[in-house]
Amino acid sequence: MPKGYWVSVYRTISDPEKLAAYNELAGPAVRAGGGRLLVRGGRVVAQDAGIAERTVLIEFDSFEQALAARESEAYQEALVALSDGVERDFRIVEGID
Repeated sequence: MPKGYWVSVYRTISDPEKLAAYNELAGPAVRAGGGRLLVRGGRVVAQDAGIAERTVLIEFDSFEQALAARESEAYQEALVALSDGVERDFRIVEGID
């Protein structure tokens, strides 16, 4: 069964305090949903039209698990804390296998 991934690329971080509050809630919510953090921040080299900002990659055992974790009550609470603190491109994608 193909794995599922959350891919977040932050365009701007306008409120670091909201991001910190989100991180406090999102980490446990992601782990409870079966997610494993593979990339968070770190060095980025943007190519072509890429954005050299914070990038996050989270792996789940399946695409369906990734979808369910995003819709969980715990993660929804994290999104409320984040609100308008960042502008990001968030995607849930299916792996190859």
